[in-house]
Amino acid sequence: MSADRARGQQESDVPRKAGRLSLQSRLMLTVFGIVAGILVVVSVATGVILNNVLNGQVDSRLRETANSLRPAIGVTMLDGTAEEQLASAHAGPGVLLIIDSPFSGTSGAVVDGAYERHVLTPSQIDQVLSALEEGAGVETVTISGLGTYRAVGLTQGGSGDAAGALGMSTASEMLTMRQMLWSIALATVGGMLVLGIATGSVIRRGLRPLRDIAETATRVSQQRLDHGDVRISERVPVEQASGDTEIGQVGNALNTLLDHVEGSLAARQRNEDTMRRFVADASHELRTPLASIRGYSELTLRDQALGETSRQSIARIEAQSQRMTGLVEDLLLLARLDEGHELVYDAVDLNELVVEAVADQAMAGMEHDWGADVGEEPVLVAGDRARLTQVITNLLANARTHTPEGSEVTVSLRTEGEGSATRAILQVHDTGPGIDPALQRTLFTRFARGDSSRARKTGGSGLGLSIARAIIEAHHGTIGVESEPGSTTFTVSLPAKPAST
Repeated sequence: MSADRARGQQESDVPRKAGRLSLQSRLMLTVFGIVAGILVVVSVATGVILNNVLNGQVDSRLRETANSLRPAIGVTMLDGTAEEQLASAHAGPGVLLIIDSPFSGTSGAVVDGAYERHVLTPSQIDQVLSALEEGAGVETVTISGLGTYRAVGLTQGGSGDAAGALGMSTASEMLTMRQMLWSIALATVGGMLVLGIATGSVIRRGLRPLRDIAETATRVSQQRLDHGDVRISERVPVEQASGDTEIGQVGNALNTLLDHVEGSLAARQRNEDTMRRFVADASHELRTPLASIRGYSELTLRDQALGETSRQSIARIEAQSQRMTGLVEDLLLLARLDEGHELVYDAVDLNELVVEAVADQAMAGMEHDWGADVGEEPVLVAGDRARLTQVITNLLANARTHTPEGSEVTVSLRTEGEGSATRAILQVHDTGPGIDPALQRTLFTRFARGDSSRARKTGGSGLGLSIARAIIEAHHGTIGVESEPGSTTFTVSLPAKPAST
């Protein structure tokens, strides 16, 4: 599996929390909640206080009116109806009077806003008197068809016997109360809008440095840091990395971290360069003594006086020297590929390479079922013919070596895309036992070995696929693998020349 695919798989495996609000949203909601709660409490308290004040004013007028009528109770009030008494007293709008007289009976009347007097119905009179019987002093009474009144009982002068009731309408006070509540509601809504705009502006301005820091971290996270000489040029601006504020401390910490990471990556690259030069030099120096060992082994084997045991030992030495020579050549090739050397570019027809490679492997592995799915038109790429042949041969040899007899191995070649985006897609598919998922993550690393189901039978070095990846990446391509029991597919993607050229 390629490094990009592995990285994408790791990112997809990270659980993501959905529905989380941003810091700005949480701050604004918190401020709105606190302010809204305070305004609601203030509004309720204001309404209660205003209601008590207005009721107090109504009660004061009610007591003044009752005091002015009380001396006449038992004299004139007992002689006429409530309507007559309101007329003789020139009562103002909103005054309600109920008289319980032994001469004229129980009667009630009320004065409306036009100074017109209306007689109360018996049910309305009962509502007022029933409310006054349940409590002492001034009571709030809701009368059907009339509204809410503040009422107080009237007694005959000196006797204490009930003579009726006197009430004052609270309509004007209720109107004032409603107007005040609407004013408070409108002021609250307007204040919340102004608060939202002001708070959003202040918080947005205050969090702008934090967003800049996040953007810097995002740009760094998108930079390739896994290979090559890495330079991290992104930094939080100095004015946003001051230690005077919390956000500045975060910016300063991020800059310090980036400096440390850049230094660590530079040290890693120096170590890799040193190790690469060492491997290249060591491989180059080992070629001569290994060639000498092979030469002397071959020369010794020609001695007819050599005993059988000695001949077997010398033959074993020669075989191991050949294997070690192959290993040294592979290491030297990898070192040169890492340095960007060893490639000779030319126009290469992949169709021709595939057909030749399949024919060679069919002769070497006749126990397998080989197939090639290529078109008649050439698929041209800019590359090194020898190295691309080495990649295809390596993939086919792996399929032959690591699958049982009778397995099908098919090589397919096609193009995708148009114009400059055209790519050649080469796939090597086999029906073998598959590759262990744990091994797939490290399959293209150096000295990677398969498990028992795909163990090497030829004593390979474990460098074949790492060399293949290095060659393909040097051609600006990608190589990957998908495997499950009964199906393994290696996929190589290379930039190709458009068919029209």
